[in-house]
Amino acid sequence: MLNISNNKIHNDIDLSVYKSGKKVFHKRYYKTFNRFLIAFSVILLITLFMPWTQNISGKGYLTTLKPDQRPQTIQSVIPGRIEKWYVKEGDHVKKGDTILFISEIKSEYFDPNLMQRTGQQIKAKSLSVDSYKGKVDALERQISALISARTLKLKQSRNKLQQSILKSKSDSINLEAAKTNITIAQRQFDRTVSLEKEGLKALKDVEAKRLKLQETEAKLVSVENKYLASKNEVINAQLEINRIQAEYTDKISKAQSNRFTAQSSQLDTEAQVSKLENSFSNYEIRNTMQYVTAPFDGFINKALRAGIGETFKAGEKLLSIMPQQYELAVETYVEPIDLPLIHLGEKVRIQFDGWPAIIFSGWPNVSYGTYGGTVVAIENFISANGKYRILLSPDKDDHQWPEALRVGSGAKTIALLEDVPIWFEVWRKINSFPPNFYQPTSQKEADKKKK
Repeated sequence: MLNISNNKIHNDIDLSVYKSGKKVFHKRYYKTFNRFLIAFSVILLITLFMPWTQNISGKGYLTTLKPDQRPQTIQSVIPGRIEKWYVKEGDHVKKGDTILFISEIKSEYFDPNLMQRTGQQIKAKSLSVDSYKGKVDALERQISALISARTLKLKQSRNKLQQSILKSKSDSINLEAAKTNITIAQRQFDRTVSLEKEGLKALKDVEAKRLKLQETEAKLVSVENKYLASKNEVINAQLEINRIQAEYTDKISKAQSNRFTAQSSQLDTEAQVSKLENSFSNYEIRNTMQYVTAPFDGFINKALRAGIGETFKAGEKLLSIMPQQYELAVETYVEPIDLPLIHLGEKVRIQFDGWPAIIFSGWPNVSYGTYGGTVVAIENFISANGKYRILLSPDKDDHQWPEALRVGSGAKTIALLEDVPIWFEVWRKINSFPPNFYQPTSQKEADKKKK
């Protein structure tokens, strides 16, 4: 009895006369309890020195190892209106299968003959380019003809100049001869006059010499006039050469200017043709975008836009699709204080939702229903939930993950760390200390090599 009441029963009633009292109230009842306490203390002491595997637990969910294998949404590059659905939720589709047909909602694409009219514009502009090419070729031929004509004219004028120069030289020689003749005629006249004064020549001879002198002087004047005329012809020939050069330079420059104008118009038209061809290609591609197709083999999860006639903007989500082939992985989260203890390639135990498991976090060897995983990625930036994301792939050396697992289901993870005594783990838990910081063996060997 506890004897917590002021009324003592054993003072009034003798409990030892009862059968139960005889079994309890005897002098040696405390020895069994002491033995139990001693055995329990020994077992507890031995247990405190047993090994315990430190671990980091986390919660996450199933995802895929590669980003392109995760559930994705299909968007339309162009805005439009839903006209017809070719699939329903849960259907299996192959890559390229038509899922949805949409129509245009922009007025500039309403014309049903838009591509045909654009093709006609391209054809007309192409013919215009050919016309400009012909004009450029004609102007090039005209320039070549003008250059040839200028060459011939310049040769003709240079020949005429050469003739004038030669004629001028001939007239200059005649002028010198005439000057010599007049000198001779003057001396003969003077000598005849002297002889006539001496009576050796008749007056008739003097008159004849005077007449010859006058004729020689007249001939000199005529030769001088011819020489001056020849010099003028030389000057005129030189002026003619300059005139021909200026005339044909003007004609050739004008033809070249017309050619450059035609070439500029040709290039501008070619740019317009290129722009129209670009628009034509865009129209072709845009027409193909009216049929939304499956980007890969998979299953239609959910239609995010429903109904016929519903409009949407470019880039809006239309439906979600799940790839048919994917590699499962677990996305879990750990506290920032535990992040330095996680390393690539570390082993992790995983419990999947829906699969029964018996877990001893400190003794992974006696746990049941957990599966092995390996750390393949560690996020370097904290997530929105205040934890760091860790990506786990199946452990090839452990049991295969169940085939019935689906992306998105929950999972609990236990990252195994160092083995420590149980007393140390209890002491760490009481003081809220983090697990022991450590480095994997491969990292330690690498550090030793660096040193």
